[in-house]
Amino acid sequence: MVKLKICGMKVPTNIAEAVALQPDYLGFIFHPASKRFVADLDAELVTEIPATIKTTGVFVNAELDTVKNAIKKYQLKAVQLHGNESPDYCRALKGMAEVIKAFGIDDTFDFSLLEDYADAVDYFLFDTQTPEHGGSGKTFNWQLLDNYILQKPYFLSGGIGLDHIADLLLIDDERFYAVDVNSRFEILPGLKDIAQLTQFKKSLSC
Repeated sequence: MVKLKICGMKVPTNIAEAVALQPDYLGFIFHPASKRFVADLDAELVTEIPATIKTTGVFVNAELDTVKNAIKKYQLKAVQLHGNESPDYCRALKGMAEVIKAFGIDDTFDFSLLEDYADAVDYFLFDTQTPEHGGSGKTFNWQLLDNYILQKPYFLSGGIGLDHIADLLLIDDERFYAVDVNSRFEILPGLKDIAQLTQFKKSLSC
């Protein structure tokens, strides 16, 4: 069964509601330019999340020590890298947390670029190509994944909402590991609609 990652959490009461849904991954954005930046979120709120939920820090071209310090402070189970991080950068984090390397996909994307990352990461994440490094609310053409020939499992992201359930259930790819949702389930940036997420999670597991 495909796993669920809810990303862009930052409001304490909303985090608690999302935790109650028991997603597989819960994402916190550590990129200061993001509208969903966690800023001064109390680390204890994150460290007390049950271990069955993999807390995930999202970074964009951050200093390596910044990521390592966040892993320790928030006891992150995974890191999601949305910038131009190199394979060596990714390798430096392996063993500290799961490493998810995100790539923005459009018609010009060269999937051969992923080959150098194959042994450096645990998962890829395929998102819609945007200048803002995700959170656009827009999907990309999933048929482009026909060009992906590696065996590394991946997260599918980019503008996924309730209206995509039927299409998600039709994906027949054993590498399709998890679906990542964010902006299409928001009331405000960083504040999620729990009722919609509940419906999505239930439908995804049908």
